[in-house]
Amino acid sequence: MVSSMLRSLRGLRTASSPASYQKFASRSPIRRPWQCRPIYTTTESLPSADTEKPYYITTPIFYVNAAPHIGHLYTMVLCDVLKRYQQLQGKSAFLSTGTDEHGMKIQQAAAKEAVTPKELVDNNSQKFLKLAHEGGISQDTFIRTTNQQHKRAVSHFWTQLKNGLPKRLGLYKSTHKGWYSVSDECFYPEDLIEASLEPQTGKKIMVSSETGSMVEWVEEETWFFPLTKYKEQLLKLYDENPGWIQPESKMKEVRNWVENHLEDLSVTRPAARLSWGISDPEDPKHTIYVWVDALINYLTVAGYGDKWHLKEENMGIWPADLQVVGKDIIRFHAVYWPALLMALDLPLPKKILCHNHWTMSNRKMSKSVGNVVNPFFAIQRWGTDPLRYFLMRNGSLSKDTSYSNDLIEMIYLKELQANIGNLYYRICRPKSSSRWSTRDAIESFFAGDFKKNEHMVDLSDPRYSYSSLEPHIDGVLDIYKREMDNNNPAGAINEIFGLLRETNRYVSDTEPWNIAKKTDIPEFRVVLNWVVFNSIEALRIAGILLQPIMPTKAGRLLDELNVKPERRTIQWAVRGTDDSYGISPTDSRVMEKVQSWDTIFPPTPAATYSDPEVLEILGGIVENPTKNRLNKMSEWIAMEARLGEAGVRDLLLSRKKKPTNTQ
Repeated sequence: MVSSMLRSLRGLRTASSPASYQKFASRSPIRRPWQCRPIYTTTESLPSADTEKPYYITTPIFYVNAAPHIGHLYTMVLCDVLKRYQQLQGKSAFLSTGTDEHGMKIQQAAAKEAVTPKELVDNNSQKFLKLAHEGGISQDTFIRTTNQQHKRAVSHFWTQLKNGLPKRLGLYKSTHKGWYSVSDECFYPEDLIEASLEPQTGKKIMVSSETGSMVEWVEEETWFFPLTKYKEQLLKLYDENPGWIQPESKMKEVRNWVENHLEDLSVTRPAARLSWGISDPEDPKHTIYVWVDALINYLTVAGYGDKWHLKEENMGIWPADLQVVGKDIIRFHAVYWPALLMALDLPLPKKILCHNHWTMSNRKMSKSVGNVVNPFFAIQRWGTDPLRYFLMRNGSLSKDTSYSNDLIEMIYLKELQANIGNLYYRICRPKSSSRWSTRDAIESFFAGDFKKNEHMVDLSDPRYSYSSLEPHIDGVLDIYKREMDNNNPAGAINEIFGLLRETNRYVSDTEPWNIAKKTDIPEFRVVLNWVVFNSIEALRIAGILLQPIMPTKAGRLLDELNVKPERRTIQWAVRGTDDSYGISPTDSRVMEKVQSWDTIFPPTPAATYSDPEVLEILGGIVENPTKNRLNKMSEWIAMEARLGEAGVRDLLLSRKKKPTNTQ
């Protein structure tokens, strides 16, 4: 049992190490009976050697015509968090990511940079691999579509589409006339095209009404996939599986598009126009459409084309349990992809999760505007885990989210430094080593001391409400699991933050430092242990639940608490289940002075805030900066637990408006 738990926990720590990311990427994989031969594989969190299919989660493969941006990191982290959550439950999980390396945009970008397409994709693919490493992503495979294994999978899939289906359901050749967008790599129906003006020149152009991308009229001979023949099957899929696309709004959007705009899909480009791609194995004058090529990567990872070809065979880790995509590519994954799989009678992915985009100062990120966030700089500035926390806390499935350095700074100060870090040091490293011991508090609980003294509790008086934190501790796990099962890390983080906010309130109300002075009261030690135990239990449980989101920082917190590695899975995130952790009075760390730079969440340089949202949230603290800013923030958090965030802001506003006494 213990060894199984340890195996499942291997990915909960960060994938980073002092070694270079090239060495990290080239580790030899542990072979599993269901596992294909990956292009790049890590040994982090490889599934346990059982026969159950791992939970298979995929990022979209990222297009390498340019360097990575913060949106790419967000998608990677979201998938990684959801994978690690599966492992937190003791389950096997497999994460695939990689790069999409063919198509017209690659060909044009290479020509512009005066390099070959291969040189361009080799260079940029390494940047995405490096980003995965620096972002703490525990991917099991990093696939590249220029790899020979993938080309074999695409060729086999293509041949089946072309030759293995009834004539009306398979590929056919015809002349395509339509509006084509190079930047979006797709054709658009006539009713989704509109006239516009090019901003730089004022020249009249035609654009997609959906994306705003310029389109051009193209007439060329291509192979077609009869997408319209699969319309009823697609609509039936959506109607019988309303949760197949998350969120619901994206399901409605996709269904409406299939109902009103579906056309047969042009699935090749003339090789004379596009040579950088996978050729039709029977007709080399045609290059396979980049999106058909790219979508098949999810099958390549599962061994399709090499280890299996039909659903009657052992399909390894296919079908995918969760495929995560951005809103700009939902149609490719929720319309084209299931139709292609239906054509070959292959199982569909179990769920599509669609997220929105990131903006900068409420403007869409654009290289031409110069407001693209470099994820490597962001990691360097904030650290891997704090940035992961921010992205998961603020990212959204329903609306675009603004990236703000002020907001990250505020969240770091309030939620990480004060709500977690400062709380830990207040409880576990008190200034005087003689005041209390977390180890003694834990032993007191398991000895039944608190139950014997329940008569001392007075919930009407915060100073004596020793048991008031317990319902919050007991309720956090169910809500956390509900949010994570619904692929909503932001909701899970909110619940953990709420628990720790209540814990800060509890510590401020009960004042254990004052209880420790009341040595003349016979029961003072029991009461002191009661407060300390509940506080440290909240920290321990929060540390366990934060592991998927902040694997390194949560791991360090649990290390500091002396929580054993085999007691960090989700079944241990229950009050009163672990009797073995805690810091004894003789522990050398108790006597050590904690240096600020060596804390779990070290201080950042003092910031000057300009974001109106942040100024509103931090008003009192920004206006009156002091050396005790962290303690002041902890008290602010405690006030929020008592009054609510809106209540604290209203109180601050009323104080500002109060007239001064002129007498």
